[in-house]
Amino acid sequence: MNTSSFEPAYRVGVVEHFESLLKGLQTVIEESDGMVFAAGGATVDDLLAETSDLDVALLNLRLDDKSCPAHNAQKLHAHNISVLAFTTGDHPELVRSAIAAGVAGVLRKSARNSEVVEAIRLAAEGRTVATMDWATAIDADLNLAAVELSPRQREVLVLYASGEPAGRVASITGLSIETVNAYLTRIRRKYADAGRPAPTKTDLYKRALEDGWLPIPPLYQR
Repeated sequence: MNTSSFEPAYRVGVVEHFESLLKGLQTVIEESDGMVFAAGGATVDDLLAETSDLDVALLNLRLDDKSCPAHNAQKLHAHNISVLAFTTGDHPELVRSAIAAGVAGVLRKSARNSEVVEAIRLAAEGRTVATMDWATAIDADLNLAAVELSPRQREVLVLYASGEPAGRVASITGLSIETVNAYLTRIRRKYADAGRPAPTKTDLYKRALEDGWLPIPPLYQR
């Protein structure tokens, strides 16, 4: 692994009970620029006993200890660790549970090494890793509360969630920046009232994906 002395490497942990898979992921991470394998464990508690100083954790959703994916993600989030769910895809209910807990993305265990590395980078940057497994789990979630937005609110949401700053959204839409910020406040309030809070820009991006206002991007497209 080659890392710049001016850019600290992302610290990555893995929660996986199969030793061969854990070792394989360790090798992939250690051979990738800009990241280090910091710790691994068969459970979340095992990982955290090693260290909580992590930027990203890869979390197997179905562990031998029968632990709940949502609770595992919450434990890691409590230490400000971004979480990537790692799954065979055979249990969509576990994927939905993990998404509801706020994981940054869902990866298949069959993903190519390059896809795993790119997903780790995106998660470490605080970005959402939107894959087809993510989209399928959302489509199957009949309990996802709908949020009614006006056409103008949807326009502001799509532009802002896509990465445009509020000032640029104002310029594109012809609205004042005060009006754009007022729209964003109302949008956040509507999602909070529906039990789907979106306090950050990343959260708004996730809500826009969930509701179909933004397309699921090609895998790991920047």
